[in-house]
Amino acid sequence: MKFFSAFRKKSPWILHYNAGSCNGCDIEILAALGPKFDLERFGVINTGNPKQSDIFLVTGPVTYRSRERLVELYSQIPEPKVVIAVGSCTATGGVFRGMVNVEDGIDRYIPVDVYVPGCASSPQLIIDALVKAGEILEQKSKAIEKPFKLFGAVETIGNKLSRLNMATKVKHD
Repeated sequence: MKFFSAFRKKSPWILHYNAGSCNGCDIEILAALGPKFDLERFGVINTGNPKQSDIFLVTGPVTYRSRERLVELYSQIPEPKVVIAVGSCTATGGVFRGMVNVEDGIDRYIPVDVYVPGCASSPQLIIDALVKAGEILEQKSKAIEKPFKLFGAVETIGNKLSRLNMATKVKHD
């Protein structure tokens, strides 16, 4: 598992989802993926499958029609995952806040790890957010790989694991 986690940090796959924005941030994301900034040279790939994604990149305020799909996509992304909210609309609702069909920012429905400010956010800010998301992804990967003890201290006899009295260590309610 450690072998693959080194590569996961170097080449995160992103899932881009528009929750109902004006497409300003979407254009900037495509500019960051384009030839001038070229995020793909760093291994960042924009995928359309949530089951292959590491980073969930969301733009726009949550509308009534998009909230169920937003939560569904978030639940399909495997752990560890990082959520990036791009633009002021995604963080707070932005200029659409208070409208009939808008439910403000996405942090009411899914946890957000990195916020990118601006309306529309620049490609440089998006690249900085992806670098920060890579660091958070590495920390979450290490936390998942960290072993934990089920029954307290593990007993050994010689060089072998002792399974004696393991059943008595489990407390029943």
